[in-house]
Amino acid sequence: RFDGRLFVGVTSTGIYCRPVCRVRTPQRRHCRFFASAAQAEAASFRPCLKCRPEIAPGLSAMDSSPALAAAASRRIEQAVALGEPVSVAAVAAHLGITPRHLHRIFAAAHGVGPQDYLTTQRLLLAKRLLTDTAQPVGQVALASGFASLRRFNAAFAERYRMPPSRLRLDAGRAARDGTPVLRLAWRPPYDVAGVLALLARDRVAGVEEVDGTTWRRTLAVEHRGHRLAGWLACRFDEVRCEVALSVAPALAPALGAVIERVRGALDLDADPARIDAALEGLPAARTGTRVTTSVDGFEAAVRAVLAQQRSAVTARAATRRLVARLGRPLATPFAGLTHLFPSAQALAAAAPAALAGAGVAGRRAAAVHALADAVAGGRLALHWGAPLDPTLAALRAMPGIGESTVQVIAMRALGWPDAWPIGDARLPGAPDARDGRSLAALAERWRPWRAYAATRLQLLEQHR
Repeated sequence: RFDGRLFVGVTSTGIYCRPVCRVRTPQRRHCRFFASAAQAEAASFRPCLKCRPEIAPGLSAMDSSPALAAAASRRIEQAVALGEPVSVAAVAAHLGITPRHLHRIFAAAHGVGPQDYLTTQRLLLAKRLLTDTAQPVGQVALASGFASLRRFNAAFAERYRMPPSRLRLDAGRAARDGTPVLRLAWRPPYDVAGVLALLARDRVAGVEEVDGTTWRRTLAVEHRGHRLAGWLACRFDEVRCEVALSVAPALAPALGAVIERVRGALDLDADPARIDAALEGLPAARTGTRVTTSVDGFEAAVRAVLAQQRSAVTARAATRRLVARLGRPLATPFAGLTHLFPSAQALAAAAPAALAGAGVAGRRAAAVHALADAVAGGRLALHWGAPLDPTLAALRAMPGIGESTVQVIAMRALGWPDAWPIGDARLPGAPDARDGRSLAALAERWRPWRAYAATRLQLLEQHR
């Protein structure tokens, strides 16, 4: 339960670990406790090579306070994952505050300044890439956001007291076939069966498939002005509480962005102890409910529009036709993965006849086109870091997008944990549904985790 919530520095070794580390438990007098990896590194501890603090589950924005400090840390993490240049001044400007004020509130919330936090995030990403991939050290340095190999080597040696090449030697046989395999941890309990059931129910033929405990899909990522396309495969390991993520070599330059998207899509950073406690009294076959989102926010929004006032079977059929007509074909090692989901640019440029041929016409076609045009033109961002209220307001102003669809997009594309996509319907299996009270009124007791309540109710209905 405490994995990712604290880190343990051992003074006799100078190493910091996750609380789930399997090495011999150190004596209490040798232990120091830190709220973040950045705090441990600021105190001159280096990360453990066995439990690997860089793969520990993170904390969602709902868990951090104050909100500005949480938004700042999220912005830093996103920039590092995407390989974008970022500075403390730029983060402060993004939040509309001064760098001095940002430093004050950030240090109060996280125990270190934003620059130290940024350096830690870059080095932990580099450590992950050095251990789990065969990328050259110079490429790892650039992918982690360092301006030069010299700066990277100096920062790595200063923080970790070893050269980067040491990790490459320790990595052994990892990724020798050119396919990076990364480990992503979650905080138990995790309803693996429920997540796989939702992924299997909502999969789009050609884009996604579920095979046993493995979920695969195609993905395109914008990276430094280039559109990289490939596939990813996630195998759930319940014993280790980890996802083994395999990624097509074509996506290797954007591994940081892929990791971030997968962590969000599979809700690996949720705190089930807090969520399950808030949903007490709600029927559930299992604990550890997770809200599955999408690795592509635009795709999630389009699929939500196509599902408006349609049966699930009809909506999936329309989505399949859209992918077949306008999605880009992609060669993969898997027979079930054949296409990328259509990009915003492709749908914005599509003629009405092309959409109609896929079964998308009338208000839905207008909504899809408006959505694609806004995203392609840079006027609308659909990802976990997008500002919630302005984004929801922009969606409500679009033609053909109702409130229930806005809530689905908020949950699936923006990762909003308090989205309520069910509306006022009486869903079978909901507590007190028989006495006539609206489900939306009942849902008030589940704030700020209504998306999890909705997911649990959907799983109950699916299992009936």
